[in-house]
Amino acid sequence: MNWSPFWLSFKLASVTTVLLFLLGIPLVYFIYFYGRSSKPLLKAVISLPLVLPPTVLGYYLLLLLRPEGWLGQLSQQWLDIRLVFSFPGLVIGSIIFSLPFMVNPILSALENLPDTYREAAYTLGKSRWNTLIHVLLPNIKASLWVGGVMTFAHTIGEFGVVLMIGGSIPEQTRVASIAIYNEVEMLNYADANVYAAILLLFSFIVLILVYLYQHQRTQGII
Repeated sequence: MNWSPFWLSFKLASVTTVLLFLLGIPLVYFIYFYGRSSKPLLKAVISLPLVLPPTVLGYYLLLLLRPEGWLGQLSQQWLDIRLVFSFPGLVIGSIIFSLPFMVNPILSALENLPDTYREAAYTLGKSRWNTLIHVLLPNIKASLWVGGVMTFAHTIGEFGVVLMIGGSIPEQTRVASIAIYNEVEMLNYADANVYAAILLLFSFIVLILVYLYQHQRTQGII
């Protein structure tokens, strides 16, 4: 059995989760502290991948990342990197597609915190950024953990966006979900069943861990 699709999926999910955490925190900071009037619009834009068909998002990303697109041209000219049908292109697509899974839990948790946390930090001379990093985020560790885990798991199971912008190039863009599709197309149901069973087991374990962690926090165990 070829395990490279699982390794590629794990690599893509890991890189996407790390980058989304680094990009998501500043985005949450802007929305929480500066986006009061435009918060509904910003939330709608961030959550759009949740309701938008993956093929639609993948199509527009393909237009953006192709060599004729402005982002594709910049990448080719300045970095000599081709974005379509390449791993860097998968990372860009995964970041956009999984953005709400990282940002929404963190932002929701911050909005549910009592205002006294923020006001107390201000009275101690903390800036807004220091308040977020040293006061607010430590009080929503559970949401940070859930956001990271759900982002990782969601990226592992991506299909439509990955197929549109990455295709099925062995050891470059053929992740586990694409491998299942290919095996079914070739009527190799035995191999497809193995791939699918592994992803099913992984997804189930992730959900158990998330809900178990939430349950233990609710019960005051951790």
